[in-house]
Amino acid sequence: MEKFASAAQLVASRKPEKPVLAARPHVAGRAARFFLDSFPGSIAYAYKANSSPFLIGALYGAGIRSFDVASLPELEDAATIPGAHLHFMHPVKARDAIRRAYHVYGVRTFALDTEDELWKIAEETAGDRGPAPDLELYVRLAVPAMNSRVPLERKFGIAGQKAAKLLVKARQVAHKLGVTFHVGSQTTTPDAYAHALGAVGQLIGKAGVVVDAIDVGGGFPSIYPDSQPAPLSAFMGVIREGIEKLPVREDVQLVCEPGRALVAEAESLIVRVDQRRGNDLYINDGAYGTLFDAAHLGFVYPAQLVSREIPAAETLVPFELWGPTCDSIDHMKGPFLLPASVREGDYIEIGNVGAYGRALAGDFNGYGRYEDAILLDEPLMSMYGTGRIAGVAAAKS
Repeated sequence: MEKFASAAQLVASRKPEKPVLAARPHVAGRAARFFLDSFPGSIAYAYKANSSPFLIGALYGAGIRSFDVASLPELEDAATIPGAHLHFMHPVKARDAIRRAYHVYGVRTFALDTEDELWKIAEETAGDRGPAPDLELYVRLAVPAMNSRVPLERKFGIAGQKAAKLLVKARQVAHKLGVTFHVGSQTTTPDAYAHALGAVGQLIGKAGVVVDAIDVGGGFPSIYPDSQPAPLSAFMGVIREGIEKLPVREDVQLVCEPGRALVAEAESLIVRVDQRRGNDLYINDGAYGTLFDAAHLGFVYPAQLVSREIPAAETLVPFELWGPTCDSIDHMKGPFLLPASVREGDYIEIGNVGAYGRALAGDFNGYGRYEDAILLDEPLMSMYGTGRIAGVAAAKS
């Protein structure tokens, strides 16, 4: 894979016709090392966030060996990683997926949030000699979302007396019993974890069961122009304090499932401006591609012009972006701050798209095809170091 010192060098060298997904593996490795050094347990990377082999390789090289998968195709892909420990954490799984995960790929860790799913797992993992003796089951609990960009508690999770009963029944099936939850994607304040762990503690006490593992899920944030969260070190401190208050053994296993926080900074999108209409820019990728979250969830990404030098005094003005398809919802409102002189033929680097951008890209209207490259410089904004966007302070962890 061709490497470039920066997006500007890539554009000068290639003048790419297609949009470019430019990975920064060293940035993913740095994020992984922070979590491995700071979280008081094991790290299971949320594979759905980005399965680029460049970034997976960087996470693996930093020391991550566990992966949270949510589908059979993800599982089959992740199973090719040497020594990978796979967690099948989608609470609703097809019987064939459970059966193949257990009997073909050696997966022992499963999540669930209903009795139906519990018995499904028990039935499909059983063998000729009876029930599986080595299941590690995590009951997915519903916890309130606080300051999250994408709340997740409405679709999955069980609470109250039903959750207590499910814990008791899962304890009878599991070799190891755990609980898990998700505070919501891009959670910007650590108090969400404090409240969630408090609710978990009350539920464990109500159920009266021995819990072997606590999985605090994902939700750890990245940084964007419109979302500058608390330092990640603050999240780690709150989680440690919350775990210490739980009615569990001192040797309870702790797990987290970061996705966005590990890879958001580690990939940029480089696009070409095909037309300007006032402060609307028509570019060659969009809502049906890497910028899905910008169009449908209102994410604002850092952006900069990379095809020519801009005088330091030139004013940055807000632009809206339109993608290349014929669909009117192919629109990213932003605002994206760019030089006032931006014009047709210019190239823009849109940063911090490493979480879910590549994963969500499709080929509607024949688009969704990308070139790949590796960049060696720093990301536009960073939770772990210094971003390159002037006038925007990166959060210090």
